Amino acid sequence: MVSQISPTQLAAATSVQDCALFLDFDGTLAPLQDDPDTVALPSGGAEDLVNLNAALNGALVLISGRDIRDLSVRTPESILRAGGHGLEICLPGEAPRIEIEVIDSNFRAKVEKLIAPHAGVRVEDKGPVLAVHFRQNPSAEADLLKALQMLAEDLPEYKAQHGKMVIELKPIRANKGIALASVMQSTPFVGRTPIMVGDDTTDEDAMRVATDLGGFGVKVGEGETCAKFRLRDPDAVWDWLRRLVDEHT
Repeated sequence: MVSQISPTQLAAATSVQDCALFLDFDGTLAPLQDDPDTVALPSGGAEDLVNLNAALNGALVLISGRDIRDLSVRTPESILRAGGHGLEICLPGEAPRIEIEVIDSNFRAKVEKLIAPHAGVRVEDKGPVLAVHFRQNPSAEADLLKALQMLAEDLPEYKAQHGKMVIELKPIRANKGIALASVMQSTPFVGRTPIMVGDDTTDEDAMRVATDLGGFGVKVGEGETCAKFRLRDPDAVWDWLRRLVDEHT
C-alpha cells in the first residue's frame, strides 16, 4: 500500500547527490485547471526549478503529455524537457523543432464528429496526440471512453488512455516509461536513482520503470498507484523540492 508522506519526510529520504528527478507538469508542478491553456508554474517556480536543476547537476527532467513546444513555453528552457509523453525530448538550452508531427486529419475529423453531441467537450491538439477534455461535462465520460477506444482500433499504432477528466488518443510509442528508461542511459543520469513524480495514469508507466531501475514513484493526490509514496498536492511537491534545494545550499 502506498504511504502518505510529508514533504519533510520525503526530503529526508531523497539525496540530491544520488537521485534523478522526473517531474510531471499538469497536476504535479501546477494545479489542474478547467482550461489547460491557463495552467502555469507558481510564482517563483521557474527560478526554483533552475536552482533544483543545479543542485542535481542537471539530473532533472520535466516530462509531460503536453506538446514539447507548449511545455517549453511554460518551463525553463535550461532544463531537459520531454513532451508528448516522451515522444520529443529537448536537451537543456535546446529549442523545440518547428515542424510538428500531427495525427491523420481524417482520424481527427472522426473524433470531432464523435464529440459533437456532447456539450462542453473539446479536443486539444498536442502534435500526434489528441486530448479529449470532458471536465465541463463529466457525464459524457463513459460514452466517450467507449467510443474513443473503438475508434483507436482503426489506427493500430494508437491507443486510447484514460486520465483525469481527459481521454488521450496517442501513439503507443508515446510512453513516459520508455522515455525515462532512455534518459537514464545518458549523462548525468547514469548511476543515479530515478524518482518519478506524477498525478495521472500516464505517469504510472514511468513510475513502474523507475521502480524496476531501483528507484520509486511519488503519486500526487488521490487515486490508485504503483508509487511507493504519496504527496497531498502540488503545494506539497513544491515544499519538498524547495527543501532539497535548501539542503544543497
